[in-house]
Amino acid sequence: MGENELVEMANSKYEYVKSYEVEDEVFLPNFIVVQINGRGFKRFSQVHEFEKPNDEVALNLMNSCAICVSEEFPDVVFLYGFSDEYSFVFKKTSKFYQRRASKVESIIVSFFTSVYVMKWREFFPHKELRYSPSFHAQVISCASIEVLQSYLLWRQTNCHTNNLHNTCLWELIKCGKTESEALELLRVIDIVKHRENGSPVRRLRKKSSIVHSKNVAGKCFWNNHTGLMKELGSFTNDIGKVEPDYV
Repeated sequence: MGENELVEMANSKYEYVKSYEVEDEVFLPNFIVVQINGRGFKRFSQVHEFEKPNDEVALNLMNSCAICVSEEFPDVVFLYGFSDEYSFVFKKTSKFYQRRASKVESIIVSFFTSVYVMKWREFFPHKELRYSPSFHAQVISCASIEVLQSYLLWRQTNCHTNNLHNTCLWELIKCGKTESEALELLRVIDIVKHRENGSPVRRLRKKSSIVHSKNVAGKCFWNNHTGLMKELGSFTNDIGKVEPDYV
């Protein structure tokens, strides 16, 4: 199809199909964050025999793909990831694909997935890629720098608790426990409220603990990077917990 034919189609009676496009622009001054997650990665990691609880080579592959995203799309100015998840923060003034959420997320996740496949042999030269990985994505709109800060703290906290849980789980399995036995040991009953008749309502939750690492949601870390302050703004306070209204 030639250029003239494309112009004719764009100005033809079929142009009405544009009216069916979803208007999903992320309006300023909202920050755009694209979060991607591996789809079915539990099975993917089992089939490809990733080391548990953390396969360093697989994590380095994820990091390399994320760096490629930031190099390909300069509007991405901050990345944070763990396990099979990555968050990409766009500069505040970005006009990337007219800030349309569906366009932004589809481009980022498709590019990330294609790079993952292309780079597989580089990181696993002696391991065949048995089937193609897949990732899903969502655009998260952060209304202010404070909401963005709380979002980053939320993801970092989730990283720490998941890593602690998985490390304990696989150490127990290595010591002879079955997976179900190990999971049972890591569960704890928490009474959160009582019913009208006085009987307790219980929920199961993971045991958690605080581990120390660089706090990407901390004022000291963030404000020491002039590039982040220029493109996104500065953090005015340190926060010790995630604001539930923000996430």
